[in-house]
Amino acid sequence: MRTFIAIDLDEKLKTILRNYILDLASTRTKVRWVKPEGMHLTLKFLGEINQTQADQVIKELQNITEHYTPFPLDLVGTGTFPPKSRHPKVIWIGLPRDPQLVTLAQEIENKMTKLGFPAEKREFAPHLTLGRVKNQAGINNLLVKLNEKQNYHFGGMIVKKITFFKSILKPTGAEYTPLQEFEFPCFT
Repeated sequence: MRTFIAIDLDEKLKTILRNYILDLASTRTKVRWVKPEGMHLTLKFLGEINQTQADQVIKELQNITEHYTPFPLDLVGTGTFPPKSRHPKVIWIGLPRDPQLVTLAQEIENKMTKLGFPAEKREFAPHLTLGRVKNQAGINNLLVKLNEKQNYHFGGMIVKKITFFKSILKPTGAEYTPLQEFEFPCFT
């Protein structure tokens, strides 16, 4: 099964993102937009794994999440990959590099690497992919709309858990199913 570890967004943020994607789509630029109901912040993509590996991942995630408390997650600004390109391939919304988020992502990365999963080649850059550009026609109108929100605060949520997801690739797009959720203890 194809799997990844992520922070699932709450419904309020998914609604905000759905509305923003509709606004961007009004430019009629050829972009394959992400379905807001499946939006998440990927912490680690694992790829194809077997049940034994899944059990190991679950055990490690249980151990990791024991040491975390809920923390804020804010969606701020827009951008593209490659950055500031006139020919972008990916449209995204950014997230500040909150110390607890970065530490969580690094700890997951380290533990998964020890389990034999490939190490990430790039530094963790928290973002939510909104869409992938299929054709550059009309891209200038889209870039204007993105620039209007380059420092905009879209909203936030409190992260209380991480989720181990299964991903099934279908012609209509990827479909995500939670395998297990790992809640952070609430220390008071």
